[in-house]
Amino acid sequence: MVDFFLDAYKNASLTQIILEFIVFVFGILSVWFAKKENIWVFPTGLIATIVSVYLLFTVGYLGDMMINAYFSIMSIYGWYKWSKKENDTEELPITRTDTKEKAIGLLLFILTIFIVYGIYKYFDYEIHRENYFDIIASGIFFTGMWFMANKKIENWTLWIIGDIIVTPLYAYRGLGILSLQYLIFTIMAISAYLEWRKILNNRSLQL
Repeated sequence: MVDFFLDAYKNASLTQIILEFIVFVFGILSVWFAKKENIWVFPTGLIATIVSVYLLFTVGYLGDMMINAYFSIMSIYGWYKWSKKENDTEELPITRTDTKEKAIGLLLFILTIFIVYGIYKYFDYEIHRENYFDIIASGIFFTGMWFMANKKIENWTLWIIGDIIVTPLYAYRGLGILSLQYLIFTIMAISAYLEWRKILNNRSLQL
């Protein structure tokens, strides 16, 4: 079991190991702060995604690099949205998506799938069967990140689905640390959904 987690790092440099550890820690911190509806979700998430962009660039995973670049941009957008006062008094509340927002989310999901597939083709990557799971998960995560930035409770449903897809995928590829990280993300996302739903229901009762 220990070998499963450490084999991928036998030839890794100390710098790479440190940077991947930073991504691991700050990624988990980001989900924790999101669960608590704390704006620190975005600065911690930014650290994780920016470091990921660098790591993915150095190993040539350009598609995954662009995905994390998008996450970085959406973190800045979400940071702005969460810190902006509604009517100069109230912070952005947790809400459910309306019909228009669901349509935008579906469009974003479909668009992301086509873009990521196009990236694979453009850079002449050989698309294996498991890559299609990557592509679908990318669409789910892109949409989830947009919902998160707008504080929609459905973001957690999408994170849970996406995490369930990629956790065994990374294990299959022998990337034990990433698989463990996304397993932790799955558990935290379920907990966060329940906590946000409780907040949303309590707010509805007060109205």
